[in-house]
Amino acid sequence: MVVIGAGQAGLSAAHHLQRAGADFVVLDADAAPGGAWQHRWSSLRLDRANGIADLPGLPLTGDPAERASTAMARYFAEYEAHFALPVRRPVAVRRVTRTDDGFALDTGEGTWTTRGLVNATGTWSRPFWPAYPGRGTFRGRQLHAAQFPEAADFADQHVLVVGGGISALQLLVEVAEVTRTTWVTRRPPVWRDTDFDPDAGRAAVALVEQRVRAGLPPGSVVSVTGLPVTDEVRRARERGVLDRLPAFDRMTPTGVGWDDPRRELDVDVVLWATGFRAALDHLAPLHLRVPGGGIVVDGTRVVAEPRLHLVGYGPSASTIGANRAGRTAVQELLATLAG
Repeated sequence: MVVIGAGQAGLSAAHHLQRAGADFVVLDADAAPGGAWQHRWSSLRLDRANGIADLPGLPLTGDPAERASTAMARYFAEYEAHFALPVRRPVAVRRVTRTDDGFALDTGEGTWTTRGLVNATGTWSRPFWPAYPGRGTFRGRQLHAAQFPEAADFADQHVLVVGGGISALQLLVEVAEVTRTTWVTRRPPVWRDTDFDPDAGRAAVALVEQRVRAGLPPGSVVSVTGLPVTDEVRRARERGVLDRLPAFDRMTPTGVGWDDPRRELDVDVVLWATGFRAALDHLAPLHLRVPGGGIVVDGTRVVAEPRLHLVGYGPSASTIGANRAGRTAVQELLATLAG
């Protein structure tokens, strides 16, 4: 058995494979433990990170004010060592093809074969950059949230933050502490002033499950969960930081522009906090995508290929969801192979 990826979902699946006594290996493209967490911006602390959950069997400990990238990289490394998980790195899987009894994985370290496959490659390696007329003419700086350094790098510059998700909100508030900002979102933000209760969580997951069962790409569930209103957000709102503008129609050499009414805004930096897409290019040879653009998934099982499970994808893209998905995927995949 092979697990691709050693982030939250991959390590959860590895844990349950080990408990089941399976013969398996985890192939991870990163040079060190930590999954996507190790690449997050330096100012993100544990107590400000959204939705961290313990991996199964070993709780996360540490200072809530610690840098999340450092703390989570250490935690994942401890987890791998504690359970002696067979993680091989850096091993990037370039192509997955079918064989008579399973799959062949073409990697930078040779070819691996397996009867069953758990894919846990996440989204971090596929930041989404929207296409806008004139984007190539902009003379300022453009970067994605995945490349965010620290807020101090933008001092004395006008920063346009594009995106309506939690990362966009966090980065906007942080950058606004040191310089002028403007916020642009496609839709008016939906705010959540109360705790995120189980009913809201189930509604959010149900939305994504409905999409992946229909063969559509997983979408954002912020419209269901809403953006959390913390004390920090309230202070930013009082300062006018959260006064957003609708999506612009084009980019200019000096900024962005709207057609109706026609106006332009000069900015120095465009920060694209526009999310990520599932990193599944290596699965393209399996021809799993349907006309809707997604892969039809029932739970974690790929309907067109039951020997393949996607964890950390769609409804299991949260840390809690990834834990549950790892357990479910292993149980179902072992049952399929035994049958």
